[in-house]
Amino acid sequence: MRVYNTLTKQKEDLQPREPGKVSMYVCGVTPYDYLHIGHARTFIVYDMIRRYLEHAGYEVYHLENITDVEDKIIDRASQTGEEPLKLAERFAREAARDTEALGLLKPHVRPKVSDHIAEIIELIERLLQAGAAYEAAGSVYFDVSEFSRYGQLSGRSLDDLPVERIEHLEEKTDPKDFALWKKAKEGEPAWESPWGQGRPGWHIECSAMSTKYLGPGFDVHGGARELIFPHHENELAQSEAGTGVHPFVRYWLHSGVLNVGGEKMSKSLGNFITVRDMLKRTTPQVLRMLFLTAHYRSPLDFTDGCLQQATAALQRVQAALREATRRLDQAAPGDEVSSSELTDAVESARDQFEAAMQDDLNTAQAIAGLFDLVTELNRLTTALPEPTPAAAVPTIAAARDTLVELFGVLGFADLDEELYGGSLAEELVELLTEYRRESRQQKNYQFADRIRDDLRGLGVALEDHSQGTSWHFDPALRG
Repeated sequence: MRVYNTLTKQKEDLQPREPGKVSMYVCGVTPYDYLHIGHARTFIVYDMIRRYLEHAGYEVYHLENITDVEDKIIDRASQTGEEPLKLAERFAREAARDTEALGLLKPHVRPKVSDHIAEIIELIERLLQAGAAYEAAGSVYFDVSEFSRYGQLSGRSLDDLPVERIEHLEEKTDPKDFALWKKAKEGEPAWESPWGQGRPGWHIECSAMSTKYLGPGFDVHGGARELIFPHHENELAQSEAGTGVHPFVRYWLHSGVLNVGGEKMSKSLGNFITVRDMLKRTTPQVLRMLFLTAHYRSPLDFTDGCLQQATAALQRVQAALREATRRLDQAAPGDEVSSSELTDAVESARDQFEAAMQDDLNTAQAIAGLFDLVTELNRLTTALPEPTPAAAVPTIAAARDTLVELFGVLGFADLDEELYGGSLAEELVELLTEYRRESRQQKNYQFADRIRDDLRGLGVALEDHSQGTSWHFDPALRG
């Protein structure tokens, strides 16, 4: 398996520190607002990566931090009148609800900055002892001139690097130096330290927490592309300077930027979309389809058109599986039907899926292969007579099960539940459909139409035909 390493700027064979096990740290939320769809893309990407690694036989230990001490939180708290840590705790809970709604696997550990002040202070002391940092007026700064590899992750030379922050320039040896510990200010969270009251800088937290739980030299560090500089560049520098381990991370992975309507998402532009607002318009599975039909490293522009395409793609899969299940349920002995083409398509889809995922987790190519199998499955089920000949059953079942399995590897884990029955939602829809049938028999058309319209607003399409009424989920209908 090969992955693209941002540090080396090339694809490399994945060779974990410990054979068969992958340690993975993903930069999590800074909880000062609700999650937006940019967060959703990032977290779905790393959810997919973890799922595929586990499918490939690796034991994955997944860490995702919560940055509950940070300038944005302090600024937002000053606007709302809340205590910064209370505000962060509130939005961290909301973020957990959103990620659960998106169907993401829970990280094994979600460490918070505020719970790891001792580890952060210890790492800063080691940096001071190593001569890689200096104290100034109650704050502590990392000295970028003492780290010769500074700029290696972002690919920038030290002379060309922008100044991260313009504050406290008089305290710094070099404007490019960055804060490890910030002297306390009134109204901000603060802890005792050897340098007086203060709080951690932004970058030091990830170094301290990843070292505590994964140890230096761990396997995968993930995050959004916009974190490469300054956050991950600074994290790498202070981690290697503080531990003496090089490389501190074996593979740096970064997901692509998500724009909305061709522009960076921003409240001022009116294109800021929260996860919970988006889930009023569509389903988590449609979002997953939208994000995973692009390569995880590629930039992606979110538009209504893209959302409609993802909806149609998911519906195509669901319709194929629904028809395959119907065919299997009503199968009867009959003439043999040649199914060699579908058998070949099953093998080809599996081979293409694995080849694509082994090549830097190329979900776009993997899903394309699965849709080729959907096409072949539809071709066979359309051509078959009714009832389904017994000879076709094994091939249809193999195609259906392969689609459910491999889409499941990518996180579409509820496709079979959604389509094969047994869920409470389906039982309720069936019940309402029966009430509607009875209402029509009693010529209570107004109530029957109300049931139809209300279900439509919830994303359920009813289809009346001579044999009765059938239905299917259609997220595009949701009001």
